[in-house]
Amino acid sequence: MGQALAFYKTLYRQFDQERTARGDKQKIIVQVGSATCENAAGADQVRQEFDKLIRASGRQDILLKQTGCTGRCAREPIVGVFFPGQIPIKYEQVTPNKVQEIFQHHVIGGKPIPNLILDKKTDTLYSYVVTMCSSHRCSHENAQDSEEMLKRLLCSHNIAEDLVRIFHSGCLGLCPKEKVGKQHVMMVFPERTLYRFETEEDLDEIVKSHFVDHQVNVKHRYHTDFITEQFFSMYGDVAFFNKQTRLTLRNSGLIDPESLPEYVLNKGYEALAQVLETNDPDAVRQTILKSGLRGRGGGGFPTGQKWINAVTYTDDPIRYVVCNADEGDPGAFMDRSALEGDPFIVLEGMTIGAVAVGARQGYIYIRAEYPLAIERLEKAIATAHKHRLLGKNILDSGLNFDIEIRLGAGAFVCGEETALIYSIEGKRGQPRIRPPYPTQSGLWGHPTVINNVETWANVPTIMLYGADWFSRIGTKNSRGTKVFALAGKVLNTGLVEVPMGTRLRDIIFDIGGGLREGHTLKAVQTGGPSGGCIPADRLDTMVEYETLSEIGSIMGSGGMIVLDDEDCMVATSKFFLEFTQSESCGKCVPCREGTLRMLEILERITQGKGEMADLDKLRRLGKLIQKTSLCGLGQTAPNPVLSALENFTEEFIIHIRDKRCPAHKCTQLIRYEIDIDKCTGCTLCARRCPVSCIAGAARQPHVIDQSRCIKCSECYNVCKFDAVRRT
Repeated sequence: MGQALAFYKTLYRQFDQERTARGDKQKIIVQVGSATCENAAGADQVRQEFDKLIRASGRQDILLKQTGCTGRCAREPIVGVFFPGQIPIKYEQVTPNKVQEIFQHHVIGGKPIPNLILDKKTDTLYSYVVTMCSSHRCSHENAQDSEEMLKRLLCSHNIAEDLVRIFHSGCLGLCPKEKVGKQHVMMVFPERTLYRFETEEDLDEIVKSHFVDHQVNVKHRYHTDFITEQFFSMYGDVAFFNKQTRLTLRNSGLIDPESLPEYVLNKGYEALAQVLETNDPDAVRQTILKSGLRGRGGGGFPTGQKWINAVTYTDDPIRYVVCNADEGDPGAFMDRSALEGDPFIVLEGMTIGAVAVGARQGYIYIRAEYPLAIERLEKAIATAHKHRLLGKNILDSGLNFDIEIRLGAGAFVCGEETALIYSIEGKRGQPRIRPPYPTQSGLWGHPTVINNVETWANVPTIMLYGADWFSRIGTKNSRGTKVFALAGKVLNTGLVEVPMGTRLRDIIFDIGGGLREGHTLKAVQTGGPSGGCIPADRLDTMVEYETLSEIGSIMGSGGMIVLDDEDCMVATSKFFLEFTQSESCGKCVPCREGTLRMLEILERITQGKGEMADLDKLRRLGKLIQKTSLCGLGQTAPNPVLSALENFTEEFIIHIRDKRCPAHKCTQLIRYEIDIDKCTGCTLCARRCPVSCIAGAARQPHVIDQSRCIKCSECYNVCKFDAVRRT
């Protein structure tokens, strides 16, 4: 396989020469998001407007490109404008009407980009933004010390404090093991200069050079890995990105997901070329094992160990690798966004996995409800074939490996690996008893390695930069990063990728921007229908597999839903149980019947018909289902209910004892009454009532007939005098 690296370098040079011939490096680039979430926000129309204006201008030096999702769901569509050699500028919530202004004033006008940075959280302009590493490896105390040190030195050099904004970032993976806890790392914007220092004297030299003389301090400047530098090129929103570390999503929002040249020119397929060049499958397995990468689909099983198992317990020459992209959790969109933003990295990861386990065929099992992700995967596979990155004799190495797509029909249970295997085989998607595990007997009885999208996407990065580099990010038992779909009652919803060990508080309040004014956090639901509800007093919990499990939740595939004081925990647990009960395959009695009985109890409680004995029944049923269900989905189905019961017992008791829902979410437990002292007799509530249960003459107080009220809340919503009370 000695020709692989030479083949890759030839391909790289070809793409680079084509880019140079087109003059892309000297062009003004306008990037517009093109993921499903971006298109839903109007990115298609924005892209069309830019295309019209560029064509009308006749300018050949302006290049319009599409990118994947940057993860800023609350601010889409996102438009980036890149002038050669200058700091990129990002525009958020761009409408077709705003396109004309951006094009005329920025793209055509070519005004110099001001040396000011806007902190969107405070609407304040700064001359510099400094982000300091505050991961657990450098320690939070170290970060605070470095901040105080910087402020003191800025003051000593008469630099106004309000000109410099200081943030604390997530782990950048820059710490040598021998320097952990001793060094300081910081990035200075807008120059995007990375510094590493150990003493106050070092920092003073940096301040004098960079902030006083406006010159980069070469002595303390640190050139880091390609991923970190690439990530900071999209660092347009410091408040949102400063505690993120993007490995899985390293290309999303930066490159055209349908362009193989852009992927290759961003170090794509370099890892595969190196693997094929050395031709040592065992070294690949050991590297993944040493990195500490664990399955990101929810189970958290060590990926390297799974690969080793696939070749240890059987000498079957036929083996398969499978990508599980059957993302079914409510509110989860991690896999979809990753595939839409960077499909090639998954193909490369699977091909490296094929080398490691000796597979010649791979399958991507993906939800049919993801049309754009499927389309981009199909294009990526076809393009990879064309350039001999898939199929026969990959990269002139002699490796034969191919990938096919299989569409899921919407069954949540097919996310379980044995049910997924049956579905690929054309059978009914139902789990089976394990052992044997898929690594022993999987597709058509042959050893099969199944990992999810995020796991496969990490493989090229690990092989490119090494196990030691990857393992420096995260915690001892949970290495690397994790992608979360941050949703619910948080200001900055979106797709975030943080180092393992990041506190829930940092994700919600720093990256997510906190909650709406006047509302308080009640809980965080992680892990989807298989996860649990974490109360507000546990916000300092670190995101780790074992830590989340200890408090009744799980990492899951990455759903994270923020709940506030307007959310009912009984109704929330009922919602998730409704989902899992309806999605149960019905094969085993505990899951099929047990979840139904639990759901019936919750329905009685939310209707005001519950009894105190029901709480004990829920606990006993939940624990029984956990112990006796056939597969992991059934075993974790009671988690949302049991964790809500554990952490919000009083709320359940109020529903049963007082027949009242404190959050006013359980319709049957809400009572609407009219305050006769506030009622002016305007008759608006009576006119809007759909069942005519409100009586009263004009200019006289009205009354609600409780026996006929259907709890629709229409009277409460339309009353202009706060006369309608909701209890």
